[in-house]
Amino acid sequence: MFTKWLTGRSCKTAAVLVIGASLLMTTGCSLLPDEDNEEVLPAIAPPQISKKPEYEVTTATIETKKTTIGKMISLKEETLYYTLDGKRLKELNIKAGQKVTKGQVIGSLDVDDLRKQLRTDKLQFSRDELQMKDTLRKKDEMDPVDFELAKIAFEEKRQHLVDSQEEIDKALLTAPFTGTVVALNVMKGDLIKAYDPVCIIADTSQLTAAAIMTNDDLQGVSVGMPVVVDINNAGEVKGTVAQLPVQKDDNGGNGGSGNGTQRPERPEDFLTVKLGSMPKGVTRGTPLSISIIMNRKENAVVIPPSALRSIGSRTYVQVVDDQGKREVDVQVGQTTATQVEILQGLQPGQKVVGR
Repeated sequence: MFTKWLTGRSCKTAAVLVIGASLLMTTGCSLLPDEDNEEVLPAIAPPQISKKPEYEVTTATIETKKTTIGKMISLKEETLYYTLDGKRLKELNIKAGQKVTKGQVIGSLDVDDLRKQLRTDKLQFSRDELQMKDTLRKKDEMDPVDFELAKIAFEEKRQHLVDSQEEIDKALLTAPFTGTVVALNVMKGDLIKAYDPVCIIADTSQLTAAAIMTNDDLQGVSVGMPVVVDINNAGEVKGTVAQLPVQKDDNGGNGGSGNGTQRPERPEDFLTVKLGSMPKGVTRGTPLSISIIMNRKENAVVIPPSALRSIGSRTYVQVVDDQGKREVDVQVGQTTATQVEILQGLQPGQKVVGR
C-alpha cells in the first residue's frame, strides 16, 4: 500500500514538472527580441557608357569676321586750342552743346600786357622812323656798311611790331566752321597751356560709325568690304568700309602736340563706315560694334568644330552610317566659333561623331 502511494505521487510530480517546463519554454520564447528581417539589396545596374553626340553634315552661309568696338563720330570735327602759353582765359562765349557759326568768337585770352608793350614799341618806332629819314638824307655821306646796318636795324624793329601784333591776335579763338560744341574742357579764368584742347566743334549732320584699329587688326581689311554695325539701342545696320585710318607714326601712338601732351583724336585716326541708313536717335559718341566680313560663302558644307579631329598633319572626322564608324580625311576651309567649312571629304546628309 505504501508503494502505490509513492508511485502515484511521483507520476503527479513528473506531470507537474513537464507542464512547468512547457510553460517556461513558451514564456521564454515570448521574451526574446524578434529577429530582424533580412535586408533586400537592390540589384546593381552596370554603368552606362555615354554615347558621343552625332551631328548631321549640313550646308549654311559661313562668314569670317573681324569685330571691333567703336563709336559714332562726325566726319567733320576739329579740336580747338590756343598757341599762346601761360595766359588766363579772359572771355568764354560758348557752352557744351551750343550751336556756333563759322567765325564766331569762342573765347579770348588776357593779353593786356602784350597790348601795352605794343603801344610802347609803336611810339619808339615812330622815333626810329624820324631817325631813319635823317639817315637816308645822309646816305651819301655815310660809309656804305654803316648805312646797310642802319637799314637792317630799322627793318628788325618794324618786323618786331608785326610779330607782336600776331601774338596778340592769337588770343582770339574762333569757330572754323558752323557746327556744335560737343566737348568743352576749360572755364573762364583758367590758366591756358599752349596746344591743350579747349573745345571740340563737330558737324553733327555728318555722323558715321568708326573704330580705332591697330595695324595688326587692319591686316586684310580694305575699302569696300561689307560691314555689319550693331549700334547701341538702335539695332544692326549694314554698310561698307569707307576709309582706313592714317598710318600711325613709328612711336606707335597718335603723335603729340609737341609739348608732351597726347594729340586729340581726329576723324582720320579711325576706320570709318559708310552706313546704308542712319537710325534715329543716334548721336556723336554712341557706342557700337563693327563686324567686318572678311570672307563669306553661301551653301558651304559645314560641321561643328567638336566633330573635327587631327593627329599631326592629318585632319579627319568619324563618319557613322549603317556599317558603323569609319575615319574620313577632310580638307578644311573657313573656321568660325560655331562652324567649320569642309571643302572635301563630306557630303550633306552624312553624320559625324563629336568628341
